[in-house]
Amino acid sequence: LPLSGRLRGEDFQYTITNGSITITNYIGPGGNVAIPAIIDGLPVTAIGGSAFTGNTSLSAITIPDSVTNIEDGGFIAGAFALCGALTNVSLGTHVVYIGGGSFDACTALTRVSIPDRVTTIGQFAFAGCSSLTEVKIGKSVTQLGAGIGYAFEYCTSLASVVVPGSVTNLGAYAFFGCVNLANVVIENGPTYIGAHAFTGAALTNVTLPASLATIGNWAFESCSNLVGVYFKGNAPAVVGFWSDLFLPSNNVTVYYMPGTTGWGLTYAGVPAMLWNPQAQTTDGSFGVRQDQFGFNIAGTADIPVVIEASAGLAGDSWIPLQTCTLTNGLLYFSDPQWKNYPERFYRIRSP
Repeated sequence: LPLSGRLRGEDFQYTITNGSITITNYIGPGGNVAIPAIIDGLPVTAIGGSAFTGNTSLSAITIPDSVTNIEDGGFIAGAFALCGALTNVSLGTHVVYIGGGSFDACTALTRVSIPDRVTTIGQFAFAGCSSLTEVKIGKSVTQLGAGIGYAFEYCTSLASVVVPGSVTNLGAYAFFGCVNLANVVIENGPTYIGAHAFTGAALTNVTLPASLATIGNWAFESCSNLVGVYFKGNAPAVVGFWSDLFLPSNNVTVYYMPGTTGWGLTYAGVPAMLWNPQAQTTDGSFGVRQDQFGFNIAGTADIPVVIEASAGLAGDSWIPLQTCTLTNGLLYFSDPQWKNYPERFYRIRSP
């Protein structure tokens, strides 16, 4: 039976189950709202799937650490869906489940940090958050878009995202229509990327992890800027009615690593090439020439490479020095700045 709260809980209606409270409806004035951790001496552990739906006066929400579950909403609309004035969300550190449609169409929301205890992000959870520019996905999330997917569909302002290695299922349509998404890092861990996961993204190059076993059809459909897809592992199976990943782009080349299997001259209808650049240290090119340190790089003809340098092996101190292709399979690289550092390290990576 819904009860009206009192004191700190006076703006909330809720139900009590097994000594815990689920917020079912917000009846307060809006603005910056902090959900209390305790109401009438009982812990608030869940937010109902329609508790704040369509509240246009809500500008910020703080969810306490006592909450573990933001429940699924309807097919699209969830707990905070259609809250058009919501600009800031603070999720409690004990949230485990973000239900379907939780923040769907929160068009003013600009950034969100998903706590490390969250394991599931439901379908349409952040779909249509068109002002969202920054997303931090917690390190325990295993499912992006549990259900039919669409976790971050049409987040049209999102430019970059890191998918942590905890994610095993990167669901269908996960970043569909994210037209400004130009940088994606997918850490090793995901085994599945769903159909249309990155359709329409602004990606130019993307690296896919060795853990990947299956990709849904049209995963990179209409990525008109995409030129290079770098696979670290064996060739994943392509599933779906069609085996097309990249249509209608005609510019994509797939690159695969030495020692991996399942590759041929083409993959999913586009050219496939072995990506195997190696610094040559025994051919006479390695060392100082004309006051510059350099070396040859050899590999498959015309593969793209980036040469980076760092003053140390640790941290994120690597800086790109040259981006080029191995014309005829060979390139001489030299660094005129090498004497300006007490020590200098080099590495070769994909674009």
